[in-house]
Amino acid sequence: MVKEKKKLLIYAHYYIPDVASTGQILKELAEGMLHTFDITVICVVPSYTGKVADEYKGKMFYKEEINGVKVIRIRVPEFSKNNKFSRIKNILAYFFGSLFATFKVGKMDYVYSISQPPILGGLIGVWGKWMKRAKFIYNIQDFNPEQTMAVGYSKNKLILNMMMWFDKFSCKFADKVIVVGRDMVETLKDRFKEKKVPNHVFINNWIDEKEIYPLPADNEKVVAFKEKYGLEKKFIIMYSGNLGLYYDLENIIRVIKNFKDREDVAFAFIGEGTIREKLVQYKEDNTLNNVIFIPYQDKADLVYSLNAGDVHWCINAKGIKGVSVPSKLYGILAAGKPILGVLEEGSEARLIIEETNSGYVTEPGNYDEIEYIIDKFLKRKGNSTLTEMSTNGRTYLVKNLTKDVSVNKYIEEILSCQDEV
Repeated sequence: MVKEKKKLLIYAHYYIPDVASTGQILKELAEGMLHTFDITVICVVPSYTGKVADEYKGKMFYKEEINGVKVIRIRVPEFSKNNKFSRIKNILAYFFGSLFATFKVGKMDYVYSISQPPILGGLIGVWGKWMKRAKFIYNIQDFNPEQTMAVGYSKNKLILNMMMWFDKFSCKFADKVIVVGRDMVETLKDRFKEKKVPNHVFINNWIDEKEIYPLPADNEKVVAFKEKYGLEKKFIIMYSGNLGLYYDLENIIRVIKNFKDREDVAFAFIGEGTIREKLVQYKEDNTLNNVIFIPYQDKADLVYSLNAGDVHWCINAKGIKGVSVPSKLYGILAAGKPILGVLEEGSEARLIIEETNSGYVTEPGNYDEIEYIIDKFLKRKGNSTLTEMSTNGRTYLVKNLTKDVSVNKYIEEILSCQDEV
């Protein structure tokens, strides 16, 4: 007789085909756990870019199945990433839609939610726990309001204190809190002043090392990518990911300006985000001809775009230590590329880079040192030092940061909730 699988409800906010990094992580997590759980995902209709396709504008909820995972999608209004009000309206539509969608699924043994959207992601998980009388696993990818405070997105103390109260509330009601960095464990403990700290565990994020891997420089599709964007015969220093508030890119591009006359180097920015237009405007105002902006790449093409870079940025703004871990780190390591890290000492990403000797790292805000490191990479192009960095990073990832390693840890921790009181 086949044993019936335990039922797991995942509140995902974004899920494939959306290109949000958490959506990709949750897709791989859900599909990787299907042999253990019967999984349902509640998420928004594809809308990460702010636009909603016409086929998702007719009903409130849409049901589908993707690779064995049952998906309930919530219609949300379109939004502009530069308009706070439209974003809030969009997020609230997901929040309230999720509360209603919870009634559309049957009995659940476990409820899993991530910390997105900020604060509300945790509260949705608590709601699911209560409504389904299930064990609640709260996966904190980003601590808020700590992240909000770090970048000055809001300075309203009343709002920030309320945000903290609500997210601590979610942590208290979680049967297990999962964080994605060693530094984030310390943040959780600090929140609770080391007293009655919620049951927690640290599990690294990951990347599928079979999908992202090193390719030779003469690979046909890598060459085609370079030709398409005018990157041939250049030493390419690449940033691939969200062009948002948490990466200090508006100041980084001012450092890049000091290399504007170097025709042998190109600074490529791949992605979209709230500050993209500001960066483009700065490029145009200062005639930075060796700075290139490239749209998001389809997931199937990511292996080629990442391999086109000779060095990759891995950046967080000051104050992000212990708050989040840049997911782009895993893609860089998987592609076997040297890293130019701008990360706080003791942060998870910096610890990995330093422990593996896979790049050069400095503190956020240390712009003279950033310039020095760029120059150091340029002086070492074609040098064995960069080859060793590449090999070190890929070797470490294959041993410690693969999808299977992390997904198995998630399965173990979720199942253990039934045994813990």
